Amino acid sequence: MLRQPESGNRQPSGFTLIEILVVMVILGVLAAALTLAVGGSGGERRLAREAEQTQALLGFACEQAELTGREIGVSINISGYRFSHLERDTWETFAGGELRPRKWSSGGSAALSRDGHPVEITPQYPDKPQLLCFSSGELTPFRLDLGLGDVPRRYRLDGQPDGTVRLVAVDTRVR
Repeated sequence: MLRQPESGNRQPSGFTLIEILVVMVILGVLAAALTLAVGGSGGERRLAREAEQTQALLGFACEQAELTGREIGVSINISGYRFSHLERDTWETFAGGELRPRKWSSGGSAALSRDGHPVEITPQYPDKPQLLCFSSGELTPFRLDLGLGDVPRRYRLDGQPDGTVRLVAVDTRVR
């Protein structure tokens, strides 16, 4: 004798629409929280990378000046920096290679000082470089502070007369 299934004893198969929607909302909230957590530190990582790159390029420029026996200049403006070399009486910008012009990150800022005196950074590059890597291996002593919007950590590049460039992270929250 065959039994007919009773309509009251059926087990539901699959998920209801409400259950699927609840899971989707939970996943959306978790994804948003993760994006905010990772995105918040993205600016700090970008600024750190930019400061390290600037340090490395300044060191490379000074090494090249010493190897080639020609001074290399560094010009800084509000949107970036560039390297140049002296041709007769004119500073010629390197167009390509490692010493090509560089831009600061969007929202980035730079403050330059030499011998404790601020150097004005304008929208245009100056006619003559603000910093020099000499063929003797020396460097114009300087301090370059890099920041990015409201990121509390700043980076300071200190150029030493012996041609080395030191990088220091400065936390502006610590007082």
